[in-house]
Amino acid sequence: QVQLVESGGGLVQAGGSLRLSCAASGRTFSSYAMDWFRQAPGKERELVAAIRGSGGNIYYADSVKGRFTISRDNAKNSVYLQMNSLKPEDTAVYYCAARYYSNYEYDYWGQGTQVTVSS
Repeated sequence: QVQLVESGGGLVQAGGSLRLSCAASGRTFSSYAMDWFRQAPGKERELVAAIRGSGGNIYYADSVKGRFTISRDNAKNSVYLQMNSLKPEDTAVYYCAARYYSNYEYDYWGQGTQVTVSS
């Protein structure tokens, strides 16, 4: 069983930065791909960034490419999302999700952290 706990959300002005963290319990963290999703009110959940267990095969949605950076520290069982040049349209609840490397579906989800970007 893996538990995911996000932190680092908050209110920031447009152009500002936030760093989200997702801490995972368990001893096999490096076996999981870790992804960040977001969901804005009235919109579908969107995959924002993804990173494999080894730290490679990084993916970014076009909407955040060049502004967001995903990283992980397997020694700390943590994955991060550095968000720079934030825009009001980045406002959403951000979730981290874990997928065992051989699975197609996500195994675990965090509770989410709210990010609000004011104009």
